[in-house]
Amino acid sequence: MNFLLIYPKWEKLDRQTRFILPPHGPVVFAAALPDDVRVEFIDENIQDIDFDQAVDFVGISMMLTAQIKRGWEIAGQFRAKGIKVIFGGIATMLHAEETQLHADSVFLGEAEGRMERVFDDFRNGRLQKIYDYMQDFPPIESVGTARRGILNREMYNYRGVQMVDLVHASRGCRFNCYPCAVRFLGGRKFRPRPYDKVVEEMAKIDNNRLFIVDNSLAQDKQWEMDLFREMIPLKKKWCCHPIENDDHVLDLAAQAGAWFVYQAIFDTSDFIRDRIKRYHDYGIAVEGSILLGLDYHTEDYIKKLVDFLLDVELDMAEFTVLTPFPHTKTFDDLHNAKRIFSYDWNDYTCGKVVFQPQALTPEKLQELYYYCWDKFYEEEPQNYKMFKLLKKVMDKEKADGTYKPRDRRPAVRERKFDEKE
Repeated sequence: MNFLLIYPKWEKLDRQTRFILPPHGPVVFAAALPDDVRVEFIDENIQDIDFDQAVDFVGISMMLTAQIKRGWEIAGQFRAKGIKVIFGGIATMLHAEETQLHADSVFLGEAEGRMERVFDDFRNGRLQKIYDYMQDFPPIESVGTARRGILNREMYNYRGVQMVDLVHASRGCRFNCYPCAVRFLGGRKFRPRPYDKVVEEMAKIDNNRLFIVDNSLAQDKQWEMDLFREMIPLKKKWCCHPIENDDHVLDLAAQAGAWFVYQAIFDTSDFIRDRIKRYHDYGIAVEGSILLGLDYHTEDYIKKLVDFLLDVELDMAEFTVLTPFPHTKTFDDLHNAKRIFSYDWNDYTCGKVVFQPQALTPEKLQELYYYCWDKFYEEEPQNYKMFKLLKKVMDKEKADGTYKPRDRRPAVRERKFDEKE
């Protein structure tokens, strides 16, 4: 069977450096496919879709709300030709009812151990309208190595520099952050993968640079330390979301190759100042994730926040506008208060104001979003700060003998249906 798996294009965050990372969801899903399924993967952000090619079944994997409407459009073109389409991924779970209107089937939940049934139903003409495993998580031990062979890897670079490959060490999250949907998607229970499977997967990735995409590594201190100890021999260089604020943990992270972290910065407190300093003390750079538009955010507060970021010598900053994604408390609060004025999912890029802020007009918040990007990168442009981060990782690689010079002119190759690896 020829199965075409598509990752729809989406609008990048306005002002953000333009580079494309290899998606994680599709390669994890592809690893769960039955052995007799031949799969071709198309990332529409870097490749065009051939709607006339001969395929038996189409899957559309959507991570972001901003991909939703494009995913529906793609499905419509294939279904008009009589080809059945199944949707899956995070954004499908967030928009399941709407997506069912554009699909032959939707898959909700985690894929491990479930795809045999789906493809058996397809072959026998009994494909279900919905496969709902949202509250039925597979054993975490069943999560295997992602199927990265379906990627056109040469296309994922930034100005000829090899970017990161994505990998995960756990699922679920014990935290309950205001704008986040993870408790709905993956549950409030922290589910760590066995160390040996995580390290085995990392070792198999033909890239020294990784992005550990877990929502936070600071979930279980002992687990975190044990994971870092196991990672040290790999000599990989990696970035991640927050690491435990503990000297012993940070020291192990640095030994294991921590390159930089994405750290939420929610105020100008001494706690945040110390948090950034402690990362820097261990040679770990910090890219701040700054959310704009909370109810207490005034114009003066936001401008002082940017000044604070410059004062603490943040390495990079990513500014986003509070966005009420479905199945979050943010959505419930703003929807119930009738403060959301756009339900056009193409606007849900995290760079566009779609609600009425408490202390600002929507126009002023949008203006301040651009102000923050421009002010933070006024003295050192974003591309230069990015270059400094890349130089730091290359220096680390040269120091431990893992640096691999790569051709700055990536070859463009055709990828057709691959057998299971």
